[in-house]
Amino acid sequence: THNLFYMGTHGSKPKKQVQVLLLGLDGSGKTTLLYKLKYNESVATVPTVGFNVEMLETDRGSVGLTVWDVGGQRKMRPHWKHHFLDTAGLVFVVDSGDGKRLDEARKELHQILRNHSLKGVPLVILANKQDLPGALSPETLCQKLDLRRVCEGRVWFIQPCSATMGVGLEEGFRKMVYLMKNPLRQTQEDIKFKMRSKGFSFTVIKKAVVCGS
Repeated sequence: THNLFYMGTHGSKPKKQVQVLLLGLDGSGKTTLLYKLKYNESVATVPTVGFNVEMLETDRGSVGLTVWDVGGQRKMRPHWKHHFLDTAGLVFVVDSGDGKRLDEARKELHQILRNHSLKGVPLVILANKQDLPGALSPETLCQKLDLRRVCEGRVWFIQPCSATMGVGLEEGFRKMVYLMKNPLRQTQEDIKFKMRSKGFSFTVIKKAVVCGS
């Protein structure tokens, strides 16, 4: 069931809206996952030239998300920076089944995170297309995207998902809402506490914190 995010109903109390930027290479599945999450429908999409904007209302949280899905084609990427101002959260989508473009994705992500307008902004990596044979695991993507180094001083999380099947999408955006509400130190302490309660050792806890999972 898709009951975390829904279209605002007439007469419902308006919530504070925060801007979330949805970026990634062309073909990574950004638009597909956005409409799957919003309408629970598989929508045939064409490469986004410009942007799509959708409002996601949370039925439990205190904020609504205004999601800007900006085209990922090479000619569109110079325009990404025009959307950085006032962004409260960044969602970066990666095609887990396309290992040949991982280096390109890594370079674009690192360039985004170096921008001063996004300093300290929470990051969720959506490891999309996990339903494809040979899809790289979140752990492998964590290493190949060099997330540990580039995300130092930033709260972040990597979420496996499948846009076509609708799996992992709610969890990814639910985690974004959580990260926006919790500073870095609190997030790390929460992860440590939960893992200690499950009997994990400190080395595993430390690895989980730096890998954002």
